[in-house]
Amino acid sequence: MSLIKLQEKIGVTPDGSFGPKTLKAIRDYFNLSDEQVAHFCGQVAHETGDFQLFSENLNYSASGLLRTFGKYFTKVTAELYARQPKKIASRVYGGRMGNGNEASMEGWLFRGRGALQTTGKANYTAFAKYLGSDEIMENPNLVAELYSFESAIFFFEKNKLWLICDRGVSDASITALSKRVNGGENGLADRISLTKRFYSWLK
Repeated sequence: MSLIKLQEKIGVTPDGSFGPKTLKAIRDYFNLSDEQVAHFCGQVAHETGDFQLFSENLNYSASGLLRTFGKYFTKVTAELYARQPKKIASRVYGGRMGNGNEASMEGWLFRGRGALQTTGKANYTAFAKYLGSDEIMENPNLVAELYSFESAIFFFEKNKLWLICDRGVSDASITALSKRVNGGENGLADRISLTKRFYSWLK
């Protein structure tokens, strides 16, 4: 749905299919270079499962909670919170990233959304300021539904990631960017493949 919304904005057929026309329209709409849009879309495509997932899935089993969020759960509490996304987010994200404590449920309200998972009240607030509108603070779901790609553009701008993109499209630059986006080399082969494929569409 988010890709369709973007296609409507940038003036291409809103069919939810990502191809050269959409890639070039993204480039022109956001005023990016060929290298920048290839890197940007390569990372976003990987992070969203080929432009399908724009909201964080927090429906964890007890064992999943211990593997992923072991810092916040014991075996006993993991059993109590399992398969309850609202409670999980409120606990894991409560009291940090600008969120109130667990009881405030702001961890759930400001859970990960958008093409690169904007998370936490502080980041939503910064993005709202960037947009020049408080509407996402009133309806955070808009980050998943309407502003998924803008939130990722903001992430690139805030963290000066375009400078890495400007080095060119190579294994080294994609690796460096992936570390900044994901914190490591998770899915690196796919990120490299996607970025180079998208770059080839622009030739």
